Amino acid sequence: MNKNANQKILITGAAGFIGYHLAKRLLADGVEVIGIDNLNDYYDPRLKEARVERLKRHDGFSFFRVDLKEKTEIDQLFESHRPEVVVNLAAQAGVRYSIENPYAYVDSNLIGFVNILEACRHYPVKHLLYASSSSVYGGNTVVPFSTEHQVDHPVSLYAATKKSNELMAHTYSHLYGIPTTGLRFFTVYGPWGRPDMAYFSFTKSIMEGKPIKVFNFGKMERDFTYVDDIVEGINRLINLPPQANKEWNEESGLLSESTAPYKIYNIGNNQPVTLEHFISSLEAALGKEAEKIYMEMQPGDVLRTYADVTDLEEKIGFKPQTTIEEGLAEFVDWYRSYYQE
Repeated sequence: MNKNANQKILITGAAGFIGYHLAKRLLADGVEVIGIDNLNDYYDPRLKEARVERLKRHDGFSFFRVDLKEKTEIDQLFESHRPEVVVNLAAQAGVRYSIENPYAYVDSNLIGFVNILEACRHYPVKHLLYASSSSVYGGNTVVPFSTEHQVDHPVSLYAATKKSNELMAHTYSHLYGIPTTGLRFFTVYGPWGRPDMAYFSFTKSIMEGKPIKVFNFGKMERDFTYVDDIVEGINRLINLPPQANKEWNEESGLLSESTAPYKIYNIGNNQPVTLEHFISSLEAALGKEAEKIYMEMQPGDVLRTYADVTDLEEKIGFKPQTTIEEGLAEFVDWYRSYYQE
């Protein structure tokens, strides 16, 4: 039985892509999972509902439709269920959407997150893990991106809210001793994924014989990370809450740690691929060539993401390994099955 078994773990965003996969893994390992989600319509709610229905097949799963910005409901849930560990994966996602609808990000990623922090303060937990993002590296050009690099130049509001989450978590770790672990995810993909992501929309368009838009003429690079690798990383970190390091100082200490029980990790594949290579791999998985429209880079996008996962490997003996070819083949198999194409 998994070392996380017999625990009670709250997952926010349980109807979401990563939340669903993490919940499924924990439930299979005998963990009691409390899932919450607001089931919003940022993308097709039917996909979120289908994920929840699959999770409900497990005896150890309970689901509540709750919005993180509703403080009273969050507090009541914590008081009733007293989770030992919280994994906060609920967020308004998407870089480009943050340009069109900034207030959605304030509600979910800032107000929602402070409500989770306050609940963890008043109903103490052993560990709070939360989703950050590779987007916090923003305008950085030194690669691979390290958690020891400064991240003070975000290029989207989404990135700014994720950086804010790290700062807010540190404050609560410092003031109230809450062990917090921030996880900077790098372009997560796989079965049951998000329809707003490029790999998903590309697959739909290619199968329907419609052209795809290739930004920056295919010259961008992304550290695509398969969802099972993300889940494995989270699963191994659940019972490794960070320890306060009273000897830490800003001159000799790591930026990803502190005098508080606080830690930041990258979880990425450590193998960036060009958008061109990504598309050719998807074409191979589909057995069909894409019609491409080459375009300039979009506002809020970055040229390259590339994760340094040295500390992840040192702490948990794991680094993501799934190749883009393997991962896209799994996604395409799921897509065809789910949409019966």
